[in-house]
Amino acid sequence: MRAHEIRTLSTSEILARLNDVEEEFFNLRAQFTIGQLENFNRLTELKRDIARLKTILRERELAAEAENIK
Repeated sequence: MRAHEIRTLSTSEILARLNDVEEEFFNLRAQFTIGQLENFNRLTELKRDIARLKTILRERELAAEAENIK
């Protein structure tokens, strides 16, 4: 998922997507632990997606705070 795609989503949609991605990441880590994971690259992709989602959420929080200060 690209950052410009995430920015088009609403905050509630981003939170829902973050929850889904974190759940998938948890499941893949469990598969990795027991040796059943076939696509190791997916773990890296999910880590990056989680970081992007959290970064954009934080950008929105900071923008909201900046508007409240003005």
